[in-house]
Amino acid sequence: MRRPPGPSVRLKLTLSYAGVVLVTGAVLLAVVWLFLLRYVPDSSQGLLGISPNRFLLSRIFGRAAAVAMGLLLVCGLVGGWFLAGRMLAPLTRITAAARTAGGGSLSHRIRMEGRQDEFRELADAFDTMLERLESHVAEQRRFAANASHELRTPLAIAQTLLDVARRDPTRDRDEVLERLRTVHTRAIGLTEALLLLSRSDRGTFTREGVDLSLLAEEAAETLLPLAERRGTTLDVTGTAAPVRGSAELLLRMVTNLVQNAVVHNLPAHGTVAVHTEARDGAAVLRVENTGPVVPPDLVPTLTEPFQRGTERVRTDEHAGAGLGLALVHSIVRAHDGTLDLAARPEGGLVVTVRLPATR
Repeated sequence: MRRPPGPSVRLKLTLSYAGVVLVTGAVLLAVVWLFLLRYVPDSSQGLLGISPNRFLLSRIFGRAAAVAMGLLLVCGLVGGWFLAGRMLAPLTRITAAARTAGGGSLSHRIRMEGRQDEFRELADAFDTMLERLESHVAEQRRFAANASHELRTPLAIAQTLLDVARRDPTRDRDEVLERLRTVHTRAIGLTEALLLLSRSDRGTFTREGVDLSLLAEEAAETLLPLAERRGTTLDVTGTAAPVRGSAELLLRMVTNLVQNAVVHNLPAHGTVAVHTEARDGAAVLRVENTGPVVPPDLVPTLTEPFQRGTERVRTDEHAGAGLGLALVHSIVRAHDGTLDLAARPEGGLVVTVRLPATR
């Protein structure tokens, strides 16, 4: 934004300091003039013939007062300029850091030393903002790079299939079409997940009354054939858990959790327990499943986009792009909730979602 040039804050503070000093000195001189000189006799002989009269004292006092006011003005300007510079020095560092950040360098920090005051509180808040901004930008860059890589993979496979079919006209066309359909289905699913993740991050959705228990039943009914094929027992229990939010996003959240619990389970005789309840002003959804042991250091990374983990990579038709729990985390965050993941000692995960409850 273009602004016309104006006086600096340091000059304004200097003039303010000097003005305060001059006004204070003038008040003191006025008090002396009114309450001291008024009692001096105004006679030619002075007080008892030996003291100066009011006229003589006024002339002497007036000259001294003028000199004193001049000295006060000089001291006010010089001292005010020095004090203003000392007071505004932290603000100069904050401004320089802001300009550095505006130029694209987010790694710079002010780290202002000294005891706590308003400027140091502002500097600490600015450093915290830069840390979060740098982390967010780095996360967005990683997300863009990973998304490009994930989208490039099915496209490259499709291109290879088309090249093979073109070089080999005798190849079974139905087989090529079926493999192309599978590849494009996965690419479409990945694109839709990315769009949904972007939408939940922006929070651009309409909020309405939603019951998590009904969404859990709907998701379980949809995924029941998948659970039966894998020999997994799917159980839904609990009571009503009303919240306000997007029914579409919350259904996707519950579906992703239940699907992950079914897919990342034991090869046979696995279990998935889904429980909903309203407790302590929050609507709670808990999804617990059996499965292979998850290393504790792997659990915090499961909500990051494209972070599948070595133990969670699959090669069947349900191989994902690592966006399931990332999308769940984004939806929970957009609904002002919390997401907690805990590894079960005997294997599997316990995922707990807490959202603000409504009546």
